[in-house]
Amino acid sequence: MEESLTEVLILEEKDEIIDKIMDLYGQDILQLVYSYVNNTDVAEDLTQEIFIKCYKNLHQFNRKAKLKTWLWRIAINHCKDYLRSWHNRNMLVADEQARAASSSKEDIENTLIQKEDDERLANAVMDLPEIYREMIYLYFFEEYAIKEISYITNLNPNTVKTRLKRAKELLKESLEV
Repeated sequence: MEESLTEVLILEEKDEIIDKIMDLYGQDILQLVYSYVNNTDVAEDLTQEIFIKCYKNLHQFNRKAKLKTWLWRIAINHCKDYLRSWHNRNMLVADEQARAASSSKEDIENTLIQKEDDERLANAVMDLPEIYREMIYLYFFEEYAIKEISYITNLNPNTVKTRLKRAKELLKESLEV
């Protein structure tokens, strides 16, 4: 009977921790995921899946890195897995064509609200290849240091610097046109 009580306490503690993590980082993770998939519905679904993974693997968090860094690594890997998946490559083409055919009120409102310069920059960032877009997002939008980006992406810091430099050059070129 003591074992089951301990398990219940551990589960309750885990639930409280994941609730706090979702409150603190939910919106940030959603934005990160959206930067990969460029689709609100898919981003919301993937974000939920990421928090489920986090919940299931909370015991593996070794405190060598910050919690946010650990969570970002899970999110980025999950996004990359999704982008490589059969479902993404084959099923979403029809969805994208249907969305392009009908513009929603939300899209119109967002277009009107967003300033022209911000829109150009966002489009330029989204047009970058994934390896450069990832660097721009993590460095400028999430304000991670090179060392943290290196850990999150599992890349050498020099590779991160090179990709970041190349991403800036590509952005500059596309915005000057």
